[in-house]
Amino acid sequence: MKLKAYFLLGITMILFSNGFSQSVKRDKQRKKHFIGSTVFVLATPLLSPSPEYYQLNYGYRITPKDVLSFEAITWKYSGPLGRPYGPDFDNEESDFPGHVKAFGAGLAYKRFLWKGFYGQIHATLFKQNYIDKNKNKIQSGFQVFNTLRFGYHIELFKKRCFIEPSIAFTNWPVNTNLPASFQIEEDKWNNFFLFEPGLHFGINF
Repeated sequence: MKLKAYFLLGITMILFSNGFSQSVKRDKQRKKHFIGSTVFVLATPLLSPSPEYYQLNYGYRITPKDVLSFEAITWKYSGPLGRPYGPDFDNEESDFPGHVKAFGAGLAYKRFLWKGFYGQIHATLFKQNYIDKNKNKIQSGFQVFNTLRFGYHIELFKKRCFIEPSIAFTNWPVNTNLPASFQIEEDKWNNFFLFEPGLHFGINF
């Protein structure tokens, strides 16, 4: 009886140690770091006027399902961000009398929900310079920009890189010190935007 118990215990320990070693091996093979951006950066030179949009992400995979990223972003926009899809989306009549130049840094947390499907939250703090039509800086303010994103992670080229098509919901609860002429236009719209498409890409290392 004791011999059978020792035999079963030995088999259990062998199976456990083998499974653990395989898990460690898989974890070592999984690339934990990546750098990336968004295809909007690639489209920036083609748009007129150019949004001068640039973004660089660094990410760290804490676990196979949890990812933390740091994002650095700068861009220029000419009207309220809350204008919805439709005739008002790019309507020059609701533009600011000038533009906003924003410089930001933020954090993002991603959680894989099922296979490649994920949910992600971003929080970015922007310093914003308000520029008039003569390209003179009027004043500066701050914006807190939050994003809720749902997308799908696709590995490419033997997992050396990836793309992530997504849909996002954005909100900016804090948006300070706009010039009065800018604030008039800003107050006409919501401080959120629904169904913003995204396509991020990255390189694993």
